[in-house]
Amino acid sequence: MGEIMANGQPKVAIIGGGAAGFFCAAILSETIPAHNIIIFERAENVLQKVKISGGGRCNVTHACFEPKELVKNYPRGTKELLGPFYTFDASNTTEWFEKQGIALKTEPDGRMFPKTDSSQTIIDCLWKATVLKGVALKARCGVNQLKVENNKWSISTDKGQFEADAVVIATGSSPQFWNILAKATNHSFVAPVPSLFTFNTHSNLFNNLSGVAIQNAEIKIDDSKFSATGPVLITHWGLSGPAILKLSAWGARWLNDKNYQFTLTINWKPGWNKHQAFEWLMEMKKHHPKKKLATLNPELPTRFWHSLILNTLGNEERLLADVPHLLFEKIAAALTSCSIEISGKSTFKDEFVTAGGVALNEIDFKTFQSKLHPGLFFAGEVLNIDAITGGFNFQAAWTSGFMAAKGIMQFLQNTEIDDN
Repeated sequence: MGEIMANGQPKVAIIGGGAAGFFCAAILSETIPAHNIIIFERAENVLQKVKISGGGRCNVTHACFEPKELVKNYPRGTKELLGPFYTFDASNTTEWFEKQGIALKTEPDGRMFPKTDSSQTIIDCLWKATVLKGVALKARCGVNQLKVENNKWSISTDKGQFEADAVVIATGSSPQFWNILAKATNHSFVAPVPSLFTFNTHSNLFNNLSGVAIQNAEIKIDDSKFSATGPVLITHWGLSGPAILKLSAWGARWLNDKNYQFTLTINWKPGWNKHQAFEWLMEMKKHHPKKKLATLNPELPTRFWHSLILNTLGNEERLLADVPHLLFEKIAAALTSCSIEISGKSTFKDEFVTAGGVALNEIDFKTFQSKLHPGLFFAGEVLNIDAITGGFNFQAAWTSGFMAAKGIMQFLQNTEIDDN
């Protein structure tokens, strides 16, 4: 394609120094001269979400290699991401990083991490593929205004004016920049609400149980369509774990409308109903009448089972022979349809994810280019796309960064032809 410059300024401007922005720059620099690409980042440090992801290990992606299955992990963007995933999915992500010398490993739950177990490995890889190749980085450089005139983008920043033929918006969930973008382009936005979060509760059932994990539970939000199955972790403030986080993502907008005040029904023994739990208790009573109720355990953490008995009966010491049928029914109900009042939310660690962003009907998902403005592209969480936890949000960042880069190269080629 040759040297592509615009009045001495970078040809492609990427606004946002996160995973999507850097990956887009890395893919672009494989085809066009790196010094014709510039990344603007308002903060002092780049790739901060990469740094903290997975407890500092970086959950790069998920070992889900079938696009039709992969899209099922995206509460928003399911339909739109299917085509892009057929072009660049988790297998392509794995292959790209391996070509850079970064081997990934798969954990039993499907999450994929660098074998070094260090997010710095991924940061160094992206840095080497961009900045060390000559991509310009302007950190602590906020973009304050965008203008498009005669198919050229004018970018007003804290460090001066820049001009580019193509712009990538990769700012993530930044309503401040969304306002700038809305004024410049008339793009519309879906208001942001938290997506991945934990549930707060004051239920006595969880007193002194912080850190106890139930390996498999079935949870449902009452008066809604939202349910999930998986591990649940008891915390100081309530409930967390994969099943809770999955539920928070799928129910993000509904829960926001309810001001995070709702009732959760939990089956601590998926596969059992109240009748089956009752029959199990009666069978235990028949064969072990002199045993204490607390010494039984339907394959749940002992401390949790004791708390469930104590909160249901007020006494852990009763012998099975002394427990009437009515109380067995109460225990069976507590096991299979436990009602928990939720009174708020807490952010999941530092891995803040939001639902909301640029309206998806305004984007061409073959190129991730704006339908309103040629030469304007989007990547990452700035779009109204988000996923459950497990590496899926990063996969959307890699895929959208890749697709935007390919879309830009096609756009620049067509523009050059038109100029000639």
